Amino acid sequence: MMRLFFIDPDQARYADELELRFQVLRAPLGQTRETVRFPFERESLHLVAVDETDALVGCVLFHLESDTEGRLFQMAVATAQQRSGLGRQLVARLEEEVWSRGVARITLHARATVVRFYEQLGYATFGAPFTEVGIAHRMMEKRRG
Repeated sequence: MMRLFFIDPDQARYADELELRFQVLRAPLGQTRETVRFPFERESLHLVAVDETDALVGCVLFHLESDTEGRLFQMAVATAQQRSGLGRQLVARLEEEVWSRGVARITLHARATVVRFYEQLGYATFGAPFTEVGIAHRMMEKRRG
């Protein structure tokens, strides 16, 4: 059974979250571990998923950018758990939390390969395609309601 809960960068699980983000999001691009951290992590929400063996197998972060808007970022699911529905669970739980805090709009930078995943969750693309970390991305958004 998967457990989802919020952590902060002072907790031991944060190191596991950073490692998962590196393995899933940065190592395949040939980048270093240093590229995983963002300057605003301490002010961001960190939602993690832990499996029955107590391994951290998923995460998604959220940074509030104004009173009513914020950005979902660093969504990562362990390779063995991909296509299991865990990503959907993480996004749904994160949305539940941020909507309850008064957020009205969530934005994100989606890799081109996962745009369809976010569209299925109600996100829409906007703006022109762009390159980030060396790969194609799209801006996406979802509004509460």
